[in-house]
Amino acid sequence: MSKITLVVMAAGLGSRFGGMKQIAPVDDQGHIIMDFSIFDALRAGFDKVVCIIRPENEADFHEALGKKIARQANLEYAYQTLEMLPEGFSLPEGRKKPWGTAHAVLCAADHIPGAFAAINADDFYGRGAFDAIANFLRADGPENLHAMVGYNIENTLTENGYVSRGVCSTDAAGMLSGIVERTHIEKRPGGAAYIEDSVETFVPAGTVVSMNMWGFRHSILDAMRTQFVDFLQNDLPRNPEKAEFFLPSVPNRLIREGKAQVRMLNTTERWYGVTYAQDMPTVQSAIARMKAEGIYPERLWG
Repeated sequence: MSKITLVVMAAGLGSRFGGMKQIAPVDDQGHIIMDFSIFDALRAGFDKVVCIIRPENEADFHEALGKKIARQANLEYAYQTLEMLPEGFSLPEGRKKPWGTAHAVLCAADHIPGAFAAINADDFYGRGAFDAIANFLRADGPENLHAMVGYNIENTLTENGYVSRGVCSTDAAGMLSGIVERTHIEKRPGGAAYIEDSVETFVPAGTVVSMNMWGFRHSILDAMRTQFVDFLQNDLPRNPEKAEFFLPSVPNRLIREGKAQVRMLNTTERWYGVTYAQDMPTVQSAIARMKAEGIYPERLWG
């Protein structure tokens, strides 16, 4: 069977959390959320792990993660920097914000030999989600067929503020037909609501959303390169300090243009994450419960 790679996007700034949430311990053994993601990925049959980080954080990541898993995982680091731009483009004056999640994956392209999954470093996805995406990637399929693990919106919310979620729609064949990024979603009785221009729109429980868990054939990287150039030419001038090249925008555009399909892999797993520092007790409690239930051992890496 073909080898598959897990790509972990860990170069974010963590502004709402107030620090490097990617390496914040979530249990008494010092595990971070990435430990559990990589543990689940290896159980599901992934062959390689690529962590996308900021160069200045490599020593911290090696201390928190790399040296612990060196014997069990084939781990490589890729570096996301503001200066990593296509030929002919330069960094806008005053730009400090990273270019976004799709740019992060492009920064790891040289480390990705074939089909791969892309996830966020600070999101806990659950073992079933990794099994589903690994099974998809290992199965034969055309290069323009990708996948996304979809979560019920009520399983992805925090009690401590708002989150960003991609609200999904599917066709009768279970293929993703569209995804709309909502950057301000809050929990409500019976579901959630997103707020735009001071207008609140209710989203009922059962609505499927993206948690940025994607399964891609290698061909997606060429589409990302093309679309990043379009982003720099057309979107960036409107907001040169803050415009971002989001990962869901790439398959979404390919779907609109009829150039690719994305299979929806629905899961009943519950998301846990540390968008805010106040989320940490909930994550710690969930991890402790899953250990008690035997889903994870007390020490992941022996």
